[in-house]
Amino acid sequence: MQISVIITCHNYAKFLSRAIRSAINQTIDKKEYEIIVVNDGSTDETKQIMQSFSGFIKQVNLEKNLGLAAARNEGIKKAIGRYLVNLDADDYMDDNLLLLESIFLNSNASWDAVSCDYYLVDEDEKHIKRISGDKKPIACGVMFRTDRLIEIGLYDESFKMREEEDLRIRFEKDHKIKNIELPLYRYRKHDANMTKNIKGMAKYKKILKTKHNGSK
Repeated sequence: MQISVIITCHNYAKFLSRAIRSAINQTIDKKEYEIIVVNDGSTDETKQIMQSFSGFIKQVNLEKNLGLAAARNEGIKKAIGRYLVNLDADDYMDDNLLLLESIFLNSNASWDAVSCDYYLVDEDEKHIKRISGDKKPIACGVMFRTDRLIEIGLYDESFKMREEEDLRIRFEKDHKIKNIELPLYRYRKHDANMTKNIKGMAKYKKILKTKHNGSK
């Protein structure tokens, strides 16, 4: 198994099918990757959506909402791929993401992870803006060498927001993330985006600065 795709979901049932389909429809050989969907204590129809894709995904159902960092860690612990990609339940991927990013990692032994550019899209999947994954990095659509994530201790579960920023700071202390200038990920903008929680984002920005001595 070359790649593990981890989709985490907390009450995003209305978007989840699109995310899962984008993972199923990858152009890479189906034997080369697995799809793990982690239900982080959802109270909507997430379980039913997951069940409808039971032949295509590995299901992980958490009884309580543990938070995004903990949900991702649960998915990583179940993963058997040498590479790992996170996909948020409200986003989706270009059909070629797994194929192209794996080619870059397979061809560059010194790269520890590879990111890509992405499109910001609205709820109707209309492209709003293309964004550089190097200048404005996000947590998802990045293909990591799984053993490198294990080396740094996975996600810090004390972070309920900005967990990806904390991970990247720790990861880049010893490892390299390279960006390919192809827009292979779709980041959906909607009213329930976690980043719209201004107070929460500000709180964890302070915690992030304290943890890393003002380096971010």
